[in-house]
Amino acid sequence: MANLQSHIIWTGDAIADALADFLAAPLSAELQQNLAVRGVSIDTRSLKNGDLFIALPGEQADGHDYVAAALQAGAAAALVEHGRDIKNLSASDNLIVVRDVMSALEVLALAARARSTAYIIAVTGSVGKTSVKESLRHALEKSGAVHASEKSYNNHIGVPLSLARMPENCQYAVFEIGMNHAGEIDALVKMVQPHCAIITEIGTAHIEHFDTMEDLARAKAEIFSGVIAGGAAILPAASPYLDLLKAQAAACQIDNIVTFGSADSVNAGVQALAEKVKLHPSCSCVSAKILADQVTYKVGMSGAHHVQNSLAVLAAVSLAGADLALAALSLADHDGLVGRGERHYLHAEDGQYVLVDESYNANPTSMAAALTTLGLAPRNGRGRRIAVLGDMAELGDQAVDMHIQLADIIAEAEIDQVLTYGPLSHHLHEHLPADCMAYHANSLADMTHHLLRDMRAGDVVMVKGSNASGMGAVVDALVQADESAAAQSAQKRG
Repeated sequence: MANLQSHIIWTGDAIADALADFLAAPLSAELQQNLAVRGVSIDTRSLKNGDLFIALPGEQADGHDYVAAALQAGAAAALVEHGRDIKNLSASDNLIVVRDVMSALEVLALAARARSTAYIIAVTGSVGKTSVKESLRHALEKSGAVHASEKSYNNHIGVPLSLARMPENCQYAVFEIGMNHAGEIDALVKMVQPHCAIITEIGTAHIEHFDTMEDLARAKAEIFSGVIAGGAAILPAASPYLDLLKAQAAACQIDNIVTFGSADSVNAGVQALAEKVKLHPSCSCVSAKILADQVTYKVGMSGAHHVQNSLAVLAAVSLAGADLALAALSLADHDGLVGRGERHYLHAEDGQYVLVDESYNANPTSMAAALTTLGLAPRNGRGRRIAVLGDMAELGDQAVDMHIQLADIIAEAEIDQVLTYGPLSHHLHEHLPADCMAYHANSLADMTHHLLRDMRAGDVVMVKGSNASGMGAVVDALVQADESAAAQSAQKRG
């Protein structure tokens, strides 16, 4: 499919119309006539030629300090706030002056949604949001032009930014919507106004901000409040909160409720049902009924949780009227995102080991899934299953117990070695099975050094922790060490 971002997504006329009530000064006649915006950016480090730079004020940095740099880097124009002292500008620089930059971004987002004829899908859940969003992006590309939010742009800035970037001519659009507190999803989904809302799974992520799991489930169910008339909801059939979610969907006048799950864990009546599943160390094979169609396909990642996600993806593809067979084929190519299952094949002295990067984030649900999947890895030769774990955040009063409970999953998965880092993970360290080799690091550098000293051929190493634990630094260090070693080896051969 064509690269939508190479097309003009906003003209001067369209911006002037959208922001008519928010402009502090009219656009110049030249700017209104000639402006051609090909993207929308809030960061000069990733800004592309032709982008509209949004000078958002923030706690750590103020976008207005980077306006001149953005224009010099090729921004088509900059959206700035009235009354700001912006240095190093020339008289010819293209500025769109508004009363409030954040409000103007939200207005652009609403204007982009109002003009769109795309089939729009919104995704939330405690785990799997970004993976489902990316799988949908690839699956729907087989049928038409797709726009999807980048990375995990799912908050009060990321959602309107993703909407403002949506080209008018896309046929499908997928938006990830996140939350930490009640009320956050409601405000965001009412901007997106999806035709279909997906809840992946509800777990204990962010539980410290809620009194009960039911309250957390109700907060996730806010995604139904923005679904347009005649729209649909896709829900996990095995969720203990399914009845609550169905009731919340019905309260929002959603009649088309599709559930997804596997035959070994759910009752009859599931519309997206995995009838046969075979989990392999690096992929999963599935035979499923998706609404009225029978589909056999492969998921390019191992683990029952990825199979569950694939069912939600294919259900949404079917509801969108896209090509289900081509979408199912695309799932074989989806083999992990950075920080969410990406696999690196690195070198030990006596061969190769596998590094599985799950470092983006962690909660008890996703941690259990990652550890169970690690337990599928074969022990080739002297190879071991090694879990490298950092603290899980935002668990409130239950944090210590939830870390300790991972010990049972580690025992069941027959993990050979566990390296831990952080004060909460130290509680897990003290409760690990007796036959499990254990090491608690006093720093990330200490953990990395221990790993590099100990790696051997056949090892499968899974790294996971909440963002705050910084486990991504361990992944980066291992990959960089491998690249340096390879470069030195090549230099010696040369």
